Amino acid sequence: MSLPLIVGAAVFGGASAAFVPRIAHRLAVPRGTPARTACAHCAKPMLDWVRAGAPCSCSRQPLWTVGAAALVASLLGAVLGESLLLLIVLPASVLAVLLAAVDMRCQRLPDPLVAALALITAVPLGAGAVLAGEPARLLRAVAAAGVCFSAYLMIALIGRGLGLGDVKLAAVLGFVLGYAGWPAVLAGLIVPHLINGPLAVVLLVTRRAHRRSTLPLGPALLTGALVGLVVG
Repeated sequence: MSLPLIVGAAVFGGASAAFVPRIAHRLAVPRGTPARTACAHCAKPMLDWVRAGAPCSCSRQPLWTVGAAALVASLLGAVLGESLLLLIVLPASVLAVLLAAVDMRCQRLPDPLVAALALITAVPLGAGAVLAGEPARLLRAVAAAGVCFSAYLMIALIGRGLGLGDVKLAAVLGFVLGYAGWPAVLAGLIVPHLINGPLAVVLLVTRRAHRRSTLPLGPALLTGALVGLVVG
């Protein structure tokens, strides 16, 4: 375990995530709606995408975004060490925070963000496996992506509150976890439901939700992937 690596990963994650709130605020709109061009609270124009800190001058500083990304990045640095996987999942973790932020706001995982996550993870991991002479690792990653896609597609088709965005995200995360190993895939499949299941019960008991309410699954899927990488 390298302390400089952990600290460097934490700084990278936190600093990068400082730009997430502005992007999340603009993208957190209903499906089929163009990205937001004005603040949802004060109607101040929001024409640029790159801005660190609060999405608007009327908003509070989203410290949780920076803190969560820094914590995730430091944990990945401690577990994965100096590896190709760490080099790839560090920027992916910042994108994961963005996906979680958008999903919690509007219960939607925009296809361009999921596609970007696939591009910066599956492509370099697949190429790395081929160049390293590890075709079995690549085949395992593809198989894991297929398993996760099929499992979540079946859940979505029987009407259990899942959208196709969740299904696509599960496939991308399945590829990354499959690259790490089958124990990571198993954790990635189980943990999201261990998170959202009890959470749904608490919300029902406290009457903050009803039986037909749906919870965003994206944050739980991403948390499950993190757990899978840690234990796998």
